[in-house]
Amino acid sequence: MFAKSVIALSALAGAAYAATNETVTVSALQVTSIVDDDGVGAGANTYTFYTGDGSTAAGWPALDDWVSFEDMFTANQELMTSGCGQYDVADDTTSEIDEIRSAINEVALATYVDHRFILAIIMQESTGCVRVPTSSYSVPNPGLMQDHDGSHSCNSDGTVQDPCPDSEIEGMISEGTAGTESGDGLANCINEAGVSTVEAYYRAARIYNSGSVASSGDLGVGAGTPCYASDVANRLTGWTTAERTCTLD
Repeated sequence: MFAKSVIALSALAGAAYAATNETVTVSALQVTSIVDDDGVGAGANTYTFYTGDGSTAAGWPALDDWVSFEDMFTANQELMTSGCGQYDVADDTTSEIDEIRSAINEVALATYVDHRFILAIIMQESTGCVRVPTSSYSVPNPGLMQDHDGSHSCNSDGTVQDPCPDSEIEGMISEGTAGTESGDGLANCINEAGVSTVEAYYRAARIYNSGSVASSGDLGVGAGTPCYASDVANRLTGWTTAERTCTLD
């Protein structure tokens, strides 16, 4: 559906998507251009239950095992068009899905976060439903990425926006990736991971979900959703609808 593309960082230099302007500061993890066919292809719609610290030595996927953004987005589009039913709101339209894709790439360029990682978190948090309700624990978690007390949502305080404006979609993805005034986004979670290899993404997923990694380093231990990091790793290698076999939740 989408043509292959390469977008240079300079194309969106100065774009103001971030509330806090977080960027990935670990040079080895900075992604400074967008390449849609940047992986091994479509991967496999299977689930592997990963345990341990997120390292390849512990059996977690290497970066070379990740699928391409093109294939990953295509594989998840069907879920986006049907994923809002669980929330009893209208499903995403084609134009809303197109805007999700566009906003992911724009925010990825502004923050140096791999666009596949952003997409994986969106699918984990909301199945890509632009009208996902705001969840609330210690603080409200609104939007596509259920971010930390953000201000962008198309389903807030009982008000559902249909269609969901482009500005709200962009804002939801920015707040989840570049952070909010009171909470970190994916960029800072990667910075806080403490490593410069692919393990950083799995540790960052755990930090995004629960606020920290257990002192043991085990990504299945602690608050939040114990299977979260394993789920994200599987999304990055092609999992969409196959049976989820993680038993930690």
